[in-house]
Amino acid sequence: MKRLLSIFLLLLLTTTCVMAKEKTVTLKFIETTDVHGSFMPYDYINRREKRGSLARVDSYVKAVRADFGENLILLENGDLLQGQPICYYYNYIATDKENIGASLTNYMGYDVQAFGNHDVETGHACYDKWVSETKATVLGANIVDTKTGKPYVEPYKVIYRDGVKIVILGMCTAAIPSWLEESIWSGLHFENMIESSKKWVKYIQENEKPDVLIGLFHAGREGGIVTEEYSENPTEQIAREVPGFDIIFYGHDHQKFGGEIDNINGSKVWILDPANNALNVAEAEVTLNINDRGKKGVTVLGKQITGKIVNIEDQPVSEDFMRVFASHDKEVREYIDRPIGSFTETIYTRDSFFGSCPFNDLIHNLQLALTDAQISFAAPLAFNAKINKGELHVSDMFNLYRYENKLAVLMMTGDEIRRHLEMSYDMWVNTMTSKDDHIMRLKNTTGAATERSSFEYPTFNFDSAAGIDYEVDVTKPAGERVKILRQSNGEAFDLNKMYKVAMNSYRANGGGELLTRGAGLTKDEIERRTVWKSEKDLRFYLMQEIEKRKTINPQANNNWRFVPEELTKPALERDYKLLFP
Repeated sequence: MKRLLSIFLLLLLTTTCVMAKEKTVTLKFIETTDVHGSFMPYDYINRREKRGSLARVDSYVKAVRADFGENLILLENGDLLQGQPICYYYNYIATDKENIGASLTNYMGYDVQAFGNHDVETGHACYDKWVSETKATVLGANIVDTKTGKPYVEPYKVIYRDGVKIVILGMCTAAIPSWLEESIWSGLHFENMIESSKKWVKYIQENEKPDVLIGLFHAGREGGIVTEEYSENPTEQIAREVPGFDIIFYGHDHQKFGGEIDNINGSKVWILDPANNALNVAEAEVTLNINDRGKKGVTVLGKQITGKIVNIEDQPVSEDFMRVFASHDKEVREYIDRPIGSFTETIYTRDSFFGSCPFNDLIHNLQLALTDAQISFAAPLAFNAKINKGELHVSDMFNLYRYENKLAVLMMTGDEIRRHLEMSYDMWVNTMTSKDDHIMRLKNTTGAATERSSFEYPTFNFDSAAGIDYEVDVTKPAGERVKILRQSNGEAFDLNKMYKVAMNSYRANGGGELLTRGAGLTKDEIERRTVWKSEKDLRFYLMQEIEKRKTINPQANNNWRFVPEELTKPALERDYKLLFP
C-alpha cells in the first residue's frame, strides 16, 4: 500500500511539473504624456511644420508592435485635450463630432489613458463626452465622485499578456482645485495622491495579486504646490514610500527623466517621464521568467526591468495616420486661416519680462475694455511667442492667449494689489547691489550655447498690472520692491481702498498662489470677492473685440518700470542676451 502511494505521489509530482511550463515573457510599455494637441506634424498656431507629433509616435509604435504584438501596451498619460487649435476646435466648435482625442487614441490602439489637469480644464461637457468615446480605459483612482464616494472613472486596469497579470493604477495631481473653478469639476473630489496610492496598492495586492504593477500618474516628480492637503508633484515620494510598483510612468511637469528609485523596502522602481509635445516617448521593457500554471496563473521566478526615453523627432511620419486624419486636418486649417483683423506692429511676449510692452499691455487693455475693472493683472503665457504685423488670423489668437482661461473680476484693497505684485516680482527679479548683478532670477547664467538660460520660476506667474503707475526698485529686498505711484487716470491710489481687478480665471481661482500667499486672501475670501465671471473663455472675447475694432495698434502703456535706471538698464540688456541669444 505504501509503495502504491509513493508511486501515486511521484506521478502527481511529475504531472504537476509537466503542467507548469517554465518560460520567458517580455512585455513592452510605451507612454505618451502632455501631448497638448501635438497630433499632426504641423503647428496650427504658427502655421508651419512641427517637430514630434503623434503622427511620428504612430510610426514608431507600429514598428515596435511588429516585434512585440499584443505584448506591447500603449499608455496615454493626460493633457491630451489642450494646447493646439485642433483641440479647441473639437472641444468647443465641432462638438457634434467625435472628439479628436478619442479618435486618435482609438486609431492608435491605446490600452489605457489617464486624466490630466488640462483635460479636466475643458469642462464636464467636453471630458465626459471624450471618456464615453474613447475605447481605452480612462483611469483616475483619486478622482472621486462626491455622490457615490467611488472613483469617477476606473481606478485601475487589469491586463493579461502571456498569462502574466498586469495592473495599471492611474491618478491625477490633486492640485486641480487650486487652478480651476469648481464649476469645471463639480461633483468631484481629488484625493491626496500619496494616501490614495497607499490605499489602492494595498487593495490591488490583496485582491488582484498582480505579477506587474504599473503607475500611470499625471503628476510631476517633485516640487510644485505643497499644502497640508496635498502635494502637486509627489511621484518620486510615492515611488519611495509606497512599495509595490515596478514602474511609474508620469508627466505634468514637462521635465524629461528616466531612472531608478530605491523604495523603503530596498527594491528598485523605475520612474519615467518623456516630457511634452510628443517629442519623446517613455519606454520600459519587463522580462519575466515564469512557471505557467495554465488557468491557475503564473509563478514569477525572476523579473528584469529596463527603461529609457526615446526621441522620436527623426521618426518618419505615419502615412496611414495622415491619410486617416486628413479630413480633420483640412477642417481645422480652414478654421484657423480665417482673417479676423490686423495689427499695425509686430509684438513679442519676450518683451514682457523687461518692462511695460505692447504684447502684455494689449491683454491688459482688452481685459479692462471687456470689464468695468479699474486694474488688470496679466502675465506672459508663452516664453517667446510673437504675432506679426499685418493680417491677423484665428491661429494668431492662440499665440495671443494660449489657454482656455475665462475672465474674472475681484474686489481687492490697494495693499492686497501691492502684495500680489510683490510676490510676482519676487519670482521674477533679484535684489541688485551692483550693475554687474543679474536683474532676472535665472538658471544657467553662464550663457553656455549648450543650455540657454531660463527663469527659475514659471513665467505664467509673472503678473504685471495696468490701470496703475508703479516702479519696481530692484535694490530693495523681496516684499519691498513695488511702489505704486498713482492710478493711471491721474487719481490717487489708496492702499486701504477697494478696487475692481480683472484677471484670468486661473489666477482668480488662486493659481500661482499670488492671491493666497501673495495678497493674503483665503480661498473662501477669493470666492466672496469675485464679482463677475465670463461665460466663455477669454480668447473668445479677445477675438470678438479684435473683429469689432478691425485694426489694432498695440503700444506699451509705459505705466511701470524697473529702477534705478543706472543699475537696471545695463542689467536688462545683459540678461536679455542670455535669455534670447
